[in-house]
Amino acid sequence: IPAVHSDSASLLIIPLTFFDLPWLLFHPVKRVFFYKLTESTREDFNNYLPLTGHITWNTNEPKPSIVVALNDAISVTIAESEADFSHISVYEQRPVSELHALLPKLPVTDDLATAFSIQITLFPNQGISIGVAGHHAVLDGKTSSTFIKTWAQVCKQQLENIPESLTPSYDRSLIKDPTRLGEKMIEMLDSVPRKILGADVVLATLVLSKDDIERLRERVKNVSPSLHLSTFVIAYAYAWTCYVKARGGDGDRSVSLMFVGDFRELLDPKLPITYFGNCMFPVGCYNHKAAEFTEEKGFVTAVEILSDLVKGLSSRKIETGLKELADILHFKKGSTQFGAIAGSTRLGIYESDFGWGKPVKVDVVSIDQGEAFSMAERCEGSGGVEIGMCLKKIEMDRVVSFFYNGLQS
Repeated sequence: IPAVHSDSASLLIIPLTFFDLPWLLFHPVKRVFFYKLTESTREDFNNYLPLTGHITWNTNEPKPSIVVALNDAISVTIAESEADFSHISVYEQRPVSELHALLPKLPVTDDLATAFSIQITLFPNQGISIGVAGHHAVLDGKTSSTFIKTWAQVCKQQLENIPESLTPSYDRSLIKDPTRLGEKMIEMLDSVPRKILGADVVLATLVLSKDDIERLRERVKNVSPSLHLSTFVIAYAYAWTCYVKARGGDGDRSVSLMFVGDFRELLDPKLPITYFGNCMFPVGCYNHKAAEFTEEKGFVTAVEILSDLVKGLSSRKIETGLKELADILHFKKGSTQFGAIAGSTRLGIYESDFGWGKPVKVDVVSIDQGEAFSMAERCEGSGGVEIGMCLKKIEMDRVVSFFYNGLQS
């Protein structure tokens, strides 16, 4: 594998690409999977060595790398909880602090950042949770969900080796960088402002059924029939307008929203489906007035914006990522609300069956570090969408009211 070389101290060294570098300063991605079960897990990470390593920056190298030393291993914490499993794994509001107790630590110092860690928590006679924390510069949502599903398949089928079709590719030579985009990104990286939500913060999952999505889609078709009306666009636009309405305030205040597009199939040549690492680039619209989304036409406006962004992905040039990153760093500081999406309805996170059945609930807890939403397919596979939000309770109550009352109008 071209990206891999070894010496006396290291098993594996993988340089970060320009797809990885923008995520260096962002918070780790943290998920909790809840299962009802009676059996134990089996850990087998031999085919995912980068997850056992660290991000470090050799002063002789132009950019950081993932380095795996001979004795590196994934930190796995085993815990037991007296909490009520049926309460903590629900869709309704819960204190986010309860979920943090189910997550592992992910140590980071000035010169070393842990790649990945796991915490398995047993709720005696009730169920189990698997909490994962991963550094975003090491893996994106697709790589993370693929690892979890592969691990689950190995456990469920008691496989000795990962099937070749699921073996990750670490070949960084597939990512071409003729314009030295990576070096330019390193020069402009700055600290990312983090919104501290404080006390009384709850996490809840709002649900749009397949029929809800279709009814919302029809609302837009009656006004703008030529738009890209995917489930993602409809769900994001609806959740965003409810969120902006719930905040209220000055209609002239600045708001921004973004999402990341998967570039795996847009590169030439396309990356293998098992490519390990980041291959997402952010796209967004910035510095809009809140009133654009709170007025009667607000939902349609949000759909129009997101539709244009999605349709523009296929013609987007990699080089535009530099300006996009600059815009994010700039407007994240100046916007009163800055929306983003963690996850996707295409990741199949509810397909992670370790042999105990599918998870009864999956939460992206790291959305409490900003103003992101999480998004996933419905647990029961009915074609709907789950949207996670983490807000102060008083604001969450308003969002929930706008969200479900709006579906009735």
